[in-house]
Amino acid sequence: MSDSIETSRAEYETSGAAPAPQTAEAPPAGGEPEPAVEAYDPGAPAPLGVERVPTGHAGVDARLERLADADHLPADGHLEVYEDVHRGLRDTLTALDARPEDSYNHRS
Repeated sequence: MSDSIETSRAEYETSGAAPAPQTAEAPPAGGEPEPAVEAYDPGAPAPLGVERVPTGHAGVDARLERLADADHLPADGHLEVYEDVHRGLRDTLTALDARPEDSYNHRS
């Protein structure tokens, strides 16, 4: 057995209490604490990493950029963003189908 295990066993036998757990990491030099590492939370919002390629149409590109807002929301907040984007894209398509006003005056 290693010396640390035997030392821990000896401390336990003389004090009657279990030894404190030993950590493998030494305290940082300079006395400054290390920044806390955030634990991975699988239920936390996370970006999907889907690249949005510009289409060249300013209205459509603005709506597609709005999708990035969903990356930082929990799943129950996605619906509002998706509906807003869908409504905007539908309005843009509808505007493409509308005929421009007839500027030619049909006088004889």
